[in-house]
Amino acid sequence: MRPLGHIRVRPELLGLVLLTTTALALGAPPPPAAAQPLAAQPAPARSATAAATATTAAFTVEERRLDLAVPQEILRRSGFDAVAPDFVRSLRGADSYAEAERAVVRSGGRLWQRAVDRAQGRGPARGDLSRDDDRPLYWARLALTRELRQWQPEFGLSETARTALLGKLERSSRGQDSMDFPARGAAKGVKRIVLTGFDPFTLDRDIRISNPSGATALALDGTVIRTADGPARIETAVFPVRWGDFADGTVEQALRGPLSRADLFTTVSQGRVGRIDVERFNGAWRGGFGDNENVSETGLVPVSDQASQPQWTTTSLPYRAIVAADTGRFPVYDNTSVTEVPAGGTAPVVRPDGPTPGSAARAGGGGDYLSNEIAYRATLLRDRLGLGIPGGHVHTPVLQFGAGNTDPATGTVTDPEFVQNRLDIIAQLRAIVTVAAEDS
Repeated sequence: MRPLGHIRVRPELLGLVLLTTTALALGAPPPPAAAQPLAAQPAPARSATAAATATTAAFTVEERRLDLAVPQEILRRSGFDAVAPDFVRSLRGADSYAEAERAVVRSGGRLWQRAVDRAQGRGPARGDLSRDDDRPLYWARLALTRELRQWQPEFGLSETARTALLGKLERSSRGQDSMDFPARGAAKGVKRIVLTGFDPFTLDRDIRISNPSGATALALDGTVIRTADGPARIETAVFPVRWGDFADGTVEQALRGPLSRADLFTTVSQGRVGRIDVERFNGAWRGGFGDNENVSETGLVPVSDQASQPQWTTTSLPYRAIVAADTGRFPVYDNTSVTEVPAGGTAPVVRPDGPTPGSAARAGGGGDYLSNEIAYRATLLRDRLGLGIPGGHVHTPVLQFGAGNTDPATGTVTDPEFVQNRLDIIAQLRAIVTVAAEDS
């Protein structure tokens, strides 16, 4: 059941809600008036067969962006343009649902591992885009989901079964089903760290966008960092920028097992320009900014057992140590600001020092978008499982293109400053995780 006061805005009404000024988290200011519409961007030529097929397939908003010129260039310049054709061939060899399921999970897992290997310098780059780029994974995944959405096998596939396959493809291609740690005690002296990132977003404003949190997840997955207290292994996953997936429990499903075996976790997303924030408080409120499907959600964060749902959760990361450490070029802040409706009040109030007793959440330190929500859900899961481990949310700086390459209508998909900014953010997040592991 959706909570009272929950409002769902469909794409045709989205223009009424995108003017919100509360969508701070994940770096999501309202689109500028001069933003180039999707229709104005050239699309590559398509075969008659592909065009005919597309007319019968109910592609999602995200999948429809795939035909624009920039996504196609990103796929081509990374070598990920071969992923979808390989997937189609694997589907053609499936003569039953069980075989299809195996093909989907195998292909999704291979895509995730290929992106991780590329980011970590293993194997050929297969293109001239820098290895740290997270965008090939995002667009290649959409190419796979689009092929699966329109696949018509001879054995017949119900929409329920297709939805289940799409879910398995999402989880396997995001690393959500491969965050494996040894059982406690099996690897003595090795700490276990869970880190999550996000897809690119606000793509209708600038289709070229990359998300440094997703790039960080690819760069750190399966790596071992050396701390003053010994080694620590990091397992990562990437989450969609879609309200519906969060309402369906994708965060809890993916993190329940890994967190129960972890010594520390941090959810990561893109936040403000030129700074890193450790978010002290997370609020149980959705503020309405449009997601990657151009859907808006406003209301109480929908979780199980709403009768015991708190309005606020709190980080248990060692924020003082993180802020004090020299981790990189971007300043790091302990962000304690929230927006609340005070007990007995009716209007939202900004509180620079955190929520007051009995207040209702309207924005956590990280805003009221999906970055605040993943922080809220992960820390609520920590508390409900009774886990006494450090965990919370870190906002990266906004990943910026270089001077002279800021206009999506005339700019290129990458530039040296853009790449260096992303590499610097990844390195600083690695250092922050190291500090957190040493202090815990």
